[in-house]
Amino acid sequence: MPIRVSLDRVLLERRMSLTELADRVGVTIANLSILKTGKARAVRFSTLSALCRELDCQPGDLLVYEPGPDDAPIDDED
Repeated sequence: MPIRVSLDRVLLERRMSLTELADRVGVTIANLSILKTGKARAVRFSTLSALCRELDCQPGDLLVYEPGPDDAPIDDED
């Protein structure tokens, strides 16, 4: 997937544990772990907003687009 999650880097910069962030945001540690490891297929805007609020960051600090060879252009001719 061309979207990479940089949650681990931001947590390290903020000197915050995943457990502390989970408590502050109201999301389970398991769900944050899935997001942190890049295994999540979706994230709710409300969760992203809460993460940004608690980490004092922008969505672009957490999500990075890295195109790869598997990225096919989307055909908008329909």
